[in-house]
Amino acid sequence: MSKKIRTLIIDDEPLARKGLLVRLQNSETVQVIGECCNGREAVSAIKTQKPDLVFLDIQMPVFNGFQVLQQLEQEGVELPVVIFCTAYDNYAMKAFEVHALDYLLKPVEDSRLMEAIQKAEEQFNSKQNVGQKQRLANLVSQFTGDDCEDILRRLANGESLESQRYPDHLSIKDGGEVTVLKTRMISWIDAAGDYMCVHSIDGKTHIMRKTMKELESELNPDKFVRIHRSVIVNKNLVEKLVTHANGEYHLILENGQELKVSRSYKERAKEIINLG
Repeated sequence: MSKKIRTLIIDDEPLARKGLLVRLQNSETVQVIGECCNGREAVSAIKTQKPDLVFLDIQMPVFNGFQVLQQLEQEGVELPVVIFCTAYDNYAMKAFEVHALDYLLKPVEDSRLMEAIQKAEEQFNSKQNVGQKQRLANLVSQFTGDDCEDILRRLANGESLESQRYPDHLSIKDGGEVTVLKTRMISWIDAAGDYMCVHSIDGKTHIMRKTMKELESELNPDKFVRIHRSVIVNKNLVEKLVTHANGEYHLILENGQELKVSRSYKERAKEIINLG
């Protein structure tokens, strides 16, 4: 190629990024223009730097690889060519081969990396590039939820990704304003009289005039669990379960927030950390 492929490496594991960078820095085909350590950085970098190609990790905190692409698609950003990187060996091969998307299985083998780069070069030198991006865009438009392994399993089995029963956001009215809060950004919810306090992972608290029962029915039970008559928690953000001397159970979230578990919901709390 007369022009090198401008490339971003996106992975939350420093060693994984360094491993790719070292092997790509002397490439005659690829020019690494940056690295990102999480999904938020990735969205920003792709929008501003407009890379031709990204090596994209699937499992990352806050925004996983699927959600990065979904966010770009929602903002109307043209998607680069994507080579997924994944530690999921159960479904990845079949899922991505079926959908004509390339992937690298961690730890990445040198021969497999070279094959992926060659495939990317061939796409840039042919009309396959347009078709690959369109297939990727079509696939991203179907993404629902944030369970990476479930998405891969469903892709591998040829199942639809469109059967979403639960909304991916809450619309929160505050005077003349309406805030759209992605459900994946919710850390926990507690009741304050007739109002619900929705605490997001960025530290903000949003107030909603709804009942706990109404909110519970709107949230995906695979991701949100009621642990008290007045508390709902995001399962993915639970770090540990603590038993106090008085017999009470408390859940500790990744941000250090401690939430009391009522006796009637104790078994649900145990199931969150596989103690059920």
